[in-house]
Amino acid sequence: MAQINLVSSHSGVQDEISNRASDTDNHVGARIRERRVMLGLSQKQMADLIGVTYQQAHKYERGMNRVSAGRLYEIAQVLRVPVGYFFEGLGNMENTELPARQRMCLEVARNFVQIEDERHQEAISQLARALAVKD
Repeated sequence: MAQINLVSSHSGVQDEISNRASDTDNHVGARIRERRVMLGLSQKQMADLIGVTYQQAHKYERGMNRVSAGRLYEIAQVLRVPVGYFFEGLGNMENTELPARQRMCLEVARNFVQIEDERHQEAISQLARALAVKD
């Protein structure tokens, strides 16, 4: 009987560890996606740069597949951030969904980097500065 309780107790600990691991995987994946979008890269472009398939990159971003340390280092190099970037905010994991405002900022950044004409980029930058000035 004691052995059954020990096994049951061990299973509960394993479940808790597994949940924390998947929470971490989801957080790291969300941070990968966030940075990729900020740089204006598609999943396919990032996948090509790190030497994996589009599907694998997608699974990393969704937290479906765990990213190995070596692969995370490669991703950090491609996305031009330190490896620690992917773990920032990990303690604040109440909600891994991006707030609407943050999603909008990411979309603005993604669209901005796709504007080829530097004069247009500068005009948008000046407009944003003008609108941000508080009266």
